[in-house]
Amino acid sequence: STTFAQMKDDAGAVMHYRSLPSRRPGPKRGRPMIPSSSKPVSAAWLAALGLVGSFFSVAALPPALPNINTNNVLTITNTTYGASVGWKDNPAYCASKSGLLGLTRCVALEGAPHGVTCVMVSPTWVETELMTRNVAQMIAREGKGRTLEAAMADIATQNPQGRIIQPGEIAATVAFLCTDGAKGITGENVQITGGAHW
Repeated sequence: STTFAQMKDDAGAVMHYRSLPSRRPGPKRGRPMIPSSSKPVSAAWLAALGLVGSFFSVAALPPALPNINTNNVLTITNTTYGASVGWKDNPAYCASKSGLLGLTRCVALEGAPHGVTCVMVSPTWVETELMTRNVAQMIAREGKGRTLEAAMADIATQNPQGRIIQPGEIAATVAFLCTDGAKGITGENVQITGGAHW
């Protein structure tokens, strides 16, 4: 993948940064605020993983901004809907995603004079290997003997479109955000949910 040093050296390249949260641990690490027996250190690490890594990564780019032309884009992608909707027992997770949205808006404002856009992409469930693992863990916690196929079907029925979002849809959106046709879109949280609230 392109390094930050390479991006700084090649001011004519479109810059697309896929933030650390796209490789985050799954929901199994969720910790509630109550009861007090929860492990705040573990929760704090999850929040740090989702936000601080992205912050320092983006912080490495400003020296290149004055040399970037109007055809260049900096995009932060996120793989959650947690920035907009609360999730019981996952305060650190949602806090980190809300913080990432704030970072996106700040980077958008600072990059605007240089033709740099910054957009957050927030899907609901996406049919990936990570989702499969998370659903399998959820089934194990339930202990009801549901099959993975049945659980995935249940998730699909909860979506107003009756399906699970596909990875190609996210990729297509990000690709569009890297074009001139989207250069007026910045500081936004683009939600790809099929109408779902989560």
